[in-house]
Amino acid sequence: MEMIASMETYLRRGRRTCQRLLLNPKIRTGGVVLLCGGSGFLLSAASLGNYPQPLAMGLILAMSGWHAAVMSLGAMLGYWVFWGIAGLQGLVWSASGRLLALLLARHIPEEQPLILPAIAAFLTALTGLLFQLVLRDTVPVPVYFLRILLAAGAGLLFPVALRRRDAVTDWLVGGVAVLALAQASPAPYLGLGYLAAGALAVGSAFPAAVLGGLGLDLAQVTNVPMTAVLCLAGVIRMVPFERKWMRCLAPGAACLVVMAICGIRDYTPLPGLILGGGLGILMPPSQETARRRGETGLAQVRLELGAEVLGVTQQLFLETAPPPVDASAVLQKVRQRACGSCSARNSCPQQSSLDESLLQNPLDAQCRKSGRLIPELRRGQEQLKLLKADSARQSEYRAAMVQQYQFLGDYLRGLADDLPRRGQRPRAWFRAEAAARSRSKELANGDRCLAFPGSECRYYVLLCDGMGTGLGAAQEGQSAGALLRQMLTAGFPAAHALRTLNSILALRGSAGAVTVDLAELHLDTGHATLYKWGAAPSWLLRRGSAEKIGTATPPPGISVTESRETVEKLSLRRGEALVLLSDGVDGEGIPRRSDLTPDMPPGELAAKILEYGRGKQTDDATAAVIRLRPASLES
Repeated sequence: MEMIASMETYLRRGRRTCQRLLLNPKIRTGGVVLLCGGSGFLLSAASLGNYPQPLAMGLILAMSGWHAAVMSLGAMLGYWVFWGIAGLQGLVWSASGRLLALLLARHIPEEQPLILPAIAAFLTALTGLLFQLVLRDTVPVPVYFLRILLAAGAGLLFPVALRRRDAVTDWLVGGVAVLALAQASPAPYLGLGYLAAGALAVGSAFPAAVLGGLGLDLAQVTNVPMTAVLCLAGVIRMVPFERKWMRCLAPGAACLVVMAICGIRDYTPLPGLILGGGLGILMPPSQETARRRGETGLAQVRLELGAEVLGVTQQLFLETAPPPVDASAVLQKVRQRACGSCSARNSCPQQSSLDESLLQNPLDAQCRKSGRLIPELRRGQEQLKLLKADSARQSEYRAAMVQQYQFLGDYLRGLADDLPRRGQRPRAWFRAEAAARSRSKELANGDRCLAFPGSECRYYVLLCDGMGTGLGAAQEGQSAGALLRQMLTAGFPAAHALRTLNSILALRGSAGAVTVDLAELHLDTGHATLYKWGAAPSWLLRRGSAEKIGTATPPPGISVTESRETVEKLSLRRGEALVLLSDGVDGEGIPRRSDLTPDMPPGELAAKILEYGRGKQTDDATAAVIRLRPASLES
């Protein structure tokens, strides 16, 4: 018993030592470089019909910054090592994917997940067509279309897997990994594809084992039907063996049984499957799909029904056309007032020429008594303008109502999807540090800065700048900040919360009353999304450089249907500092100041920026600094 306790103590200490090493920025960066480069290198080995496939490009497009560059270099090296001159098209895929990832990573919203698959499919189709026309490539037409489908699938799968893990994406990624690793064999009788498939058969869910076998069969590395082997291995591992280590033999035993049934003798998969089974025992418990059980399932069904009702109501409003403005009725009123008491009304030939165009240009009217007709036409023109303005106003109300039905429906669907996983919270690898400094010449400051946690691993920093100075600006900034905080804390997506604020300002006629800077920090990945609506440009401070983020845009509240916010995707994993400024601070001098570094305490950095950027501005001035640090073991 003492020996077992001491072993557990050593294992616990070793685990904590590994966690401390992972929190070291240099070791963590080196590991990420190896992971990115190795992933691109191994995905380039994927083969169908003995032709290279563009799986690596889908993962490159899902990354950003230097991660995409390192992964692209690894993929280019892999295509050259595994395929030689036949991998020339893979070099083009990797290079073009890296270029687009660096150019478009910040500008593709998460609400449009089909953009990346479309880009990947287009690049694959274009390069394949150019290679066939210019270099006389002999790739068969079915393989050409299969490449396009695989590129689109990889472009859809990898962004979802990186953004939010669940059981289904884990299974699919496992199958893709087996397909890619099937061509890699560092030693005879030891294929990495068999190793990964054996690990999935023992340590993951049954669908993952099936997809792993399918990946080996598609790679055509053996005559043994590997899908049948791994299905049987998944069944065998469910047998309650007396000793846990006996489960690692399930893939090897299943392979022998299938070979005996099919009359095939190919012992190449056995070493990899058995070693993979041993690795599968060490894998953490696999994620299971969320199941509806008891009260949780009933609540989930009710939420989905409520979302469906809201969706149907929204569709009914969209299908109902608003009543048109009746210009003919206005013209009829004009004719009655101008011609009803005229002595020549019964014999006037100009009455028939009165049409709706005269309401636009009253001076074009031809009448012997124009002194009576033209003023009435001008009055009708004003009435028509008021009717059109009222109709436009009703359309704004209608659009705002339809928008809220959509937002509430999406919110209820999100709650229904998250309800079975309410106890599975992702781990926060980073902690947020935020500080703000503000100055105002009035007693009431119109700038409002808030920092608060959101749902799951999100953290928000919000800067609302009320237009002007004084009590009115302070009330606008405080009201907008309170509304956004309530919605974001409740779990509403940031884009929905901002557009709700825009609708409220537009319906109140308060266009330009407030500008918004919203930084959404993802503490599990170290990435950030910056939403700007009418706010002053922000700055991203790195060691030795500063990058301007965002440009001037119209403020919220101009129109319900037109959304003019900008969205920027950033990475704060390497100690960068994000600086948010109100329009009372001049930030153009930030790149020229060598004493402003991201390693300074956020409060001190905000105070220095405010001191140097305040100048002779009369508006309220606020500077907020945001930074991420690796989370401690205790947190």
